[in-house]
Amino acid sequence: MPLLNTPYLAPRGFASPHIQTVFPKLRRRVRALRYRRERLELADGDFLDLDWLAEGARAVSILCHGLESSSNETCMRGLARALAHGGHTVLALNFRGCGGEANRLLRSYHAGVSEDLALVVEELSRRQAWERIFLVGVSLGGNVVLKYLGELGARAQGRIAAAAAISVPCDLAGSARQIAAPANFIYLKAFMDSLKRKLRHKLRRWPGSLEARAVSGLRNFEDFDEFYTAPVHGFGHAADYYRRCSSASLLAELRVPTLLINSRDDPFLVESCFPFAVARASRHLHLLAPDSGGHVGFVQFDGSGDYWHERQVVDFFASAEG
Repeated sequence: MPLLNTPYLAPRGFASPHIQTVFPKLRRRVRALRYRRERLELADGDFLDLDWLAEGARAVSILCHGLESSSNETCMRGLARALAHGGHTVLALNFRGCGGEANRLLRSYHAGVSEDLALVVEELSRRQAWERIFLVGVSLGGNVVLKYLGELGARAQGRIAAAAAISVPCDLAGSARQIAAPANFIYLKAFMDSLKRKLRHKLRRWPGSLEARAVSGLRNFEDFDEFYTAPVHGFGHAADYYRRCSSASLLAELRVPTLLINSRDDPFLVESCFPFAVARASRHLHLLAPDSGGHVGFVQFDGSGDYWHERQVVDFFASAEG
């Protein structure tokens, strides 16, 4: 039932999904936000860095960023600003190793690290300072949010008011293959350069844990996940990681209002990332799949400073609050 039809009209000159994908990173200007950083110490000896904005509201939105991103990425600042203007306290979660300082363990983060999001939700629930908790995930962070909610199922009711996920690779295996396509070479190189740089740093701190000389030969996500993500995070191999962590298989278990925005021309997504059948059968999954928008693009020049997807998230949360 909840297939939404709110149209997105790309501005003149933004018909290409690659322009939509690259423009916000290179040209969009979102003023630096005055986050207050809190370090959450974890039982395993590691930590999560939480960045707070607009504290004092009775609703709090937890933001989860994408691969090799952080709370300071332009798209995350845009979402944080829009939600703050919409009356929410914002908690921007930096996954392990993404807050500007290397995390303490050999492990780090991945597309299915819902247990870390669960720790943050539990901490906020314990503090009892907010009446409503909302979740927002972008790209990899969107898969984390959807996986977390699917795992909770009905237990999310009364704990999470609503959620939104943007440009989500719901099928991790399919998206890993898609981003390795020749047309996506520049994106893949940027991601792999960052991932390998961090991995080399880790292996200097943890000599002998993995064969450091092999890092140079990692060419794509599947190589990286087979070499590092799977064995270090408790998966049998990359295919096992993709199978167990893809949110696509859990979407039917959602039990709170959840907005999924995936553009049909997203260069990173495959057909299995567009769960039309699940959304038609669900009371809780609301799917927006505009024809254009690229990957976390949805560029808009309407004078507000917000992009189209940011306004959809704010409006969806407002409707969920009644």
